[in-house]
Amino acid sequence: MKIGAISLGCDKNRVDTEKMLARLVAAGHTLVGSEDEADVIIVNTCAFIDKAKEESIDEILNALNSKANSDGAKKVIITGCLAQRYEMELKNEFEEADAILGIADYDRIVETVEKVAEDKKVYGCFSADRFYSGRVLTTPYHYAYLKIADGCDNHCTYCAIPKIRGKYRSEKPENLLAEASKLADDGVKELILVAQDVSRYGVDFDGKPHLFELVRELEKLDFEWIRLLYLYPEMVTDEFIDFVKNEPKVAKYMDVPLQHIDDEILKKMNRKVTEADVRALVKKIRDAGITLRTTFICGFPGESEKQYDKLKEFVKTQEFDFAGFFAYSKEEGTPADKLPNHLDESVKEARAKELTNLQTKIIKKKNKLLVGKTVRVVYDDVDYDKQMFVGRTEGQAPDIDNVVLFGSDEEVRIGEFYEVKITGSDGIDLVGETV
Repeated sequence: MKIGAISLGCDKNRVDTEKMLARLVAAGHTLVGSEDEADVIIVNTCAFIDKAKEESIDEILNALNSKANSDGAKKVIITGCLAQRYEMELKNEFEEADAILGIADYDRIVETVEKVAEDKKVYGCFSADRFYSGRVLTTPYHYAYLKIADGCDNHCTYCAIPKIRGKYRSEKPENLLAEASKLADDGVKELILVAQDVSRYGVDFDGKPHLFELVRELEKLDFEWIRLLYLYPEMVTDEFIDFVKNEPKVAKYMDVPLQHIDDEILKKMNRKVTEADVRALVKKIRDAGITLRTTFICGFPGESEKQYDKLKEFVKTQEFDFAGFFAYSKEEGTPADKLPNHLDESVKEARAKELTNLQTKIIKKKNKLLVGKTVRVVYDDVDYDKQMFVGRTEGQAPDIDNVVLFGSDEEVRIGEFYEVKITGSDGIDLVGETV
């Protein structure tokens, strides 16, 4: 059958989608690029915050509309976090859907496709997904994500991930090394390690983190960069910073979600750090010459004007390399949902927007300092509207950070690395020429 897939949400979800597609290809099915061509449409959903849930529902409705236009000939399978969290609600609301599978049911995807092809309904979010090393990359061939763990034990009060994905579970190192080896053989140059908390990899084995050992084994493979995403601040020790700074293939880049700077708010969030801890950590990372990306939540329940102003001043003075700002999303069933003094949506959105605009100004200021300097970039794509190549430095992660737009008098090839002299900027993106 012809399979079309829509993957929403985080990079961990992307890996789940890629492994689903690999299973289906191995079973003899064909992948297509549009809903119109597909016999079966898979929507792998996200349920992290309200906006993600809305996007997931919109894509489900689009898929069901495509099914209706085919007089029911197409089949629609809903998978992922939204399905896991709201299985019964989706079953009742979208009776036209042919199957609903949770976050650990991907091992059933082949039999599910076969059953819905026979007009049978498939429901149930309960299986334990076995490790599967096959991948159909949905990224450019030269970079890929490696999901090293699932679930989370941090229990931040605003987050529903532990309820959706369960306890923290690290994948066996031998499985990860085999999967990574295949990716390297297939031409992947940049391996991006992802999990809800990469820094805790292996803690569930014996109570101690084993990320360093895993990365050192991965460094033996033919990768140029190994990037670490989502490092919790309390886990980023002096030893961790030295590791990132000194390991030859580890990108000098950290994604550390700080979420706030006020001690009272941090405590309500059940974050394991204080304002003093955060300030000291930011200084250490900066002193080590490591690019820092972070995220903050605006409008957490009870956040006063004074506490928000403190966060704004922190962002302004620290001048982070990259930062994302999210309006607090009220997630039912979480401890934060039960807190008093929830703020109006307009207030939360306004605060997030103000900080986003502030961060944009900071990035533009930093870009001016790079004019005249030469940086090493990997060539990712082409911007046909601007008639320029698109690349990234070691300090830029795919899809979330700004990029380097560059021209070249010589032939360039996607996935290769080039020296680019920065000549200016275009918005928050850098502009340059190969040298």
